[in-house]
Amino acid sequence: MTRKLALLGSAVCFMLSASGAFADDLPVRKAGLWEMKMVRTGSAMPEMTMQHCTDEAVDKEMNNNISPMAKQVCSKQDIKKTSTGYVSDSECNVAGMSTTSHAEITGDFNSAYTVKTSSHAQGGAAGTAGRDTTMTLEAKWMGACKSDQKPGDIVMPGGFKMNVRDVDKLKALLPK
Repeated sequence: MTRKLALLGSAVCFMLSASGAFADDLPVRKAGLWEMKMVRTGSAMPEMTMQHCTDEAVDKEMNNNISPMAKQVCSKQDIKKTSTGYVSDSECNVAGMSTTSHAEITGDFNSAYTVKTSSHAQGGAAGTAGRDTTMTLEAKWMGACKSDQKPGDIVMPGGFKMNVRDVDKLKALLPK
């Protein structure tokens, strides 16, 4: 059970950090199965590969559901179109930890896209000294969703499956 909670917590962190990738300003991802490989440096979180079954409605719902959560904890969320894709800058505060992030988003959202994020966090448990992390999310379209998947399903490492439409479970994991 603890492993499942850790994976679900990782999904919450991933979704909040990558929420810019689903903003209204960005193209909707091609429907089907996306493999998402997340590599972080500067944190204890190991490399993680997930599969996400999606369609246009799910991508729009993710933005509508994640955006309010992000708005509660982020004082700044800017996204701008660039010549190579998009950039996103945010400033967020969760449980006494403030995080400043910069993300560069490239790709076509039909076959592959990449989100490279650098962030600086300060505060939190016992006033932890500042730490810098980077995250690279590489997503590639794999084809149609598997027969046992429905739009919104995310399969985490170890086979744990959740659906992003279960937002209440995600909200419950956010630190107060």
